[in-house]
Amino acid sequence: MEDNSNYITNLNRALKNIKSDIMVNFIHQEQSEVTIITNKIISPLDLQTIEKYIKSNNHIEANGIKVPWLLQSKYYLKIIDIPYLRENTNTSITLDIVNQIIKKNHIFNNIVLASKPHIIKVFPKLDMSIIWLDIWDVQSGNKAKELINRCFNVRSYKVTIRDMNMNPGVP
Repeated sequence: MEDNSNYITNLNRALKNIKSDIMVNFIHQEQSEVTIITNKIISPLDLQTIEKYIKSNNHIEANGIKVPWLLQSKYYLKIIDIPYLRENTNTSITLDIVNQIIKKNHIFNNIVLASKPHIIKVFPKLDMSIIWLDIWDVQSGNKAKELINRCFNVRSYKVTIRDMNMNPGVP
């Protein structure tokens, strides 16, 4: 318990040094987990400061501790205006192609998918698909907000990302 009190004091000092108004109120340690309770929602800089302190502390085995993260929520997005059939073929767009599109496009940097994307053909006679994306984001939704209404090119097609209020329940 005394160690926790020292950790709290030292963390608060480190946060004060970066001119943060965040204060650590409580620390709970388990075998491979450290839970830190603060007075407010913390910023990425605050997280980095806490992580640096924990990794520099000789009394805490930092190798087994996961990287610190904020509470996250799922956000549901859809990519519209992507052709269902691949150019000059009669084969449909696949999950591998969608994953390549996501990996190659810079607007998806630092985006973590909550589940695999789903591809749905809009109408039987129309060569158009919708791709549903479930992403993890901090509760403020900053990453999702940056993506919503963004347009980008896939081959010669301009596609758009829209938000959804909920998961459409695709299998």
